[in-house]
Amino acid sequence: MLIYFRGCLAREKLKSISDATESLLREAGVDYRVLDDETCCGSVLLRTGFLEEARRQMDDTAAKLGDSEVVVSCAGCYRTIKTDYAREGYTVRVKHISQLLLELIESGRLDLNKINIRVTYHDPCHLSRHTGETSAPRELIGKFAELVEMENHGADSRCCGAGGGARSAHPEISDKVASERLKEAKETGADVLCTACPFCRLNLESDTVEVLDITELMERALRGRHGNE
Repeated sequence: MLIYFRGCLAREKLKSISDATESLLREAGVDYRVLDDETCCGSVLLRTGFLEEARRQMDDTAAKLGDSEVVVSCAGCYRTIKTDYAREGYTVRVKHISQLLLELIESGRLDLNKINIRVTYHDPCHLSRHTGETSAPRELIGKFAELVEMENHGADSRCCGAGGGARSAHPEISDKVASERLKEAKETGADVLCTACPFCRLNLESDTVEVLDITELMERALRGRHGNE
């Protein structure tokens, strides 16, 4: 059975992301479960230099995941489980939620209405530069909305400012980086700034442009199909 690994932010702080994800998985008839004792994947410990603590955390989480197929909301979890766990000798079959949802739409298991909005997509560093995934989120958005690109996108995307512990250690720098990215987003004329990472979603929150995780945006299209919007 598929394990939906929510990740720290979607599990504890941005529950609208995990709620939207589970709604989409149920709609597609996916047989999945969440871990009642889910803990951190170890990404933050790794990025901030706590290597021994990170290895212990990775050992613990890898044991809980076992040989199950895993889907994650967080780009940081995806990079960590896909790349860093492999370096520690663990082989976990992991997909980012954007990859799985695209498969579900293309196989006909998930059907969404088109919604009349313009969307610009922010590439999380862990998903684009670190693991090379730039197409799945864009193809996914194109299934139900109009995609407009920022000047810097794909592997050349600017960071949201949250990664590597920057938000906690240097909040003023983190805010400045986020402001520059938001400026780019506004210049596209998009109605929504969409991303595929809870850390990016949180750091880019703004009063001037709506910021949503890709699953939150898809749930909006799903509600439209069911006539609730």
